[in-house]
Amino acid sequence: MNIDEVNVGISTNRKPRRLGRGPGSGQGKTAGKGHNGHKSRSGYSRHPTFQGGDLPLVRRIPKRGFHNRFAVTVIAVNVGQINELFNAGEAVTPKSMQDKGLIKRRFDEIKILGDGVIDKPLKISSHRFSESAKEKIQAAGGTAAVVVARRTPKQRVAELNKK
Repeated sequence: MNIDEVNVGISTNRKPRRLGRGPGSGQGKTAGKGHNGHKSRSGYSRHPTFQGGDLPLVRRIPKRGFHNRFAVTVIAVNVGQINELFNAGEAVTPKSMQDKGLIKRRFDEIKILGDGVIDKPLKISSHRFSESAKEKIQAAGGTAAVVVARRTPKQRVAELNKK
C-alpha cells in the first residue's frame, strides 16, 4: 500500500444506516440494539457514575476536606517584584499589576509584602500592606494607600446563593 492509496474507498458523504427496515436489511427488528436491557430502550440515559450492581466508586471512597465559602482569596505581591516592573513615580494599582502580569489569577484582595528592595518612589494602592512593606515604600519616598476590596465575603456568599 502506498501513501496515496490510504483513503481509497472511504466516502465522506456516506449514506446513513437504515435501521429497523426488515430482516433483509441486516439491521431489522431490534435495529442493532440487542434484545432487552437499558440500552435497548428509547430515551436511554445513564448517570455518569453508574456502575451496574456495584456501589459506585464515588460513594465508596471517603470524603475529605472542607470548602470555606466565606474565605477571602488574598494574593501576595512582594515589594521587590513591584520595584522590577514599575518605573519611578508610577501609580501601582491592582489593575496595573494585572496588566503587567504580576497577578495572573482570580483574587478578592491583594497584600503587599516587604520582601525585596524598593529604591524608587511609587504610589502603591492595594487592599492590604504588611508593616515592613509600608516602611520600605515610605523610606523610598513613595506612598501606600489602602483600597477597599471589590467584594466582601458576605457579597460573595450572596452571589453564590443566587446561582
